[in-house]
Amino acid sequence: MSPRHEGVRGATITGTGMYVPDRVLTNADFESMVETSDEWIRERTGILERRISAPDQASSDLALIAAKRALEMARLTEADIDHLIVATTTPDRVLPSCACTVQAKLGAKRAAAYDVFAACTGFIYGLGIARGVIGTGDADTVLLIGVEQLSRIVDYTDRNTCVLFGDGAGAVVLRPCAPEEGVLSVSIHSDGVLGDLLEVPAGGSLLPASHQTVEDRGHFIKMRGKELFKVAVRGMEESLRRALDLAGMEPQDLDLVIPHQANQRIIEAMRERLGVPRERLVVNIERFGNTSSASIPISLDEEVRAGRVKPGTRIGFVAFGGGATWGATVSRWTLAVPRGAPAAVAVGAAPEVAR
Repeated sequence: MSPRHEGVRGATITGTGMYVPDRVLTNADFESMVETSDEWIRERTGILERRISAPDQASSDLALIAAKRALEMARLTEADIDHLIVATTTPDRVLPSCACTVQAKLGAKRAAAYDVFAACTGFIYGLGIARGVIGTGDADTVLLIGVEQLSRIVDYTDRNTCVLFGDGAGAVVLRPCAPEEGVLSVSIHSDGVLGDLLEVPAGGSLLPASHQTVEDRGHFIKMRGKELFKVAVRGMEESLRRALDLAGMEPQDLDLVIPHQANQRIIEAMRERLGVPRERLVVNIERFGNTSSASIPISLDEEVRAGRVKPGTRIGFVAFGGGATWGATVSRWTLAVPRGAPAAVAVGAAPEVAR
């Protein structure tokens, strides 16, 4: 995307929220499921545990809780929402969209609701869309949610993929701001030639669900890890550099870098190539695993509520996902967490969710 034009409004995050399920699946649990070990998983991924949804929890339920927390911080209600965007690869159903389901549960009757399907980069794509509709005046309030239930599409007999993924949701509320504040730049990319590096082969129009596709385990994630590693590191570095160029910044100008929590080795390789000090990198993969489009907003909410993000903080978001898709944004933070805003609550005490 090109730099913003004179007269176009800026867009800034005014509220954040997150939710992860109660159930914890540890590396030790996997030792009784597949041929692996805690040491093997930690060395190759950096993951110690991940959260798994209850059988009766849908993606929209996780999204709803995160959304309510973001709206509460922003001191807004569902009636204020103009656009409701859900980034996900694991919607409740193929039809209707997960966003429409969240809209119904939230009661956001005014909102235009739609899904963004860009895998792990979905939240970055959603930020670009939100920035655009706010910038042009088509919307004043955008609720953007990243939510995944990857446990639903993980093959728990495949040790190379099943140990990576977890469930969770993160949400942000965006509102207008001065052009030189908020989301300063967005750089998004894709290359469909790389689509088979990370895919779920069956369940769409190419291979509709059948006895054969189920028997072939075609409805689960398939990944070519070694090839994916190389293009992920390069794509994340290049997209963040592009976003920094658009914002008139260098890597050392960033106070925080919040990457998609894909793999500790991918994150570290990207950090080294960018020359970003390790203390400026936000990493929580050891507790949540890879939650795809939810990982960046979950990480952001934790940082905001812990007081590590303050007005003026310069943040880079960056991700790589299936498709292949990759992208980055650079933001200058404007939000001061309202006095008395509730601390992050990851488990338990969740708002009632209606079905």
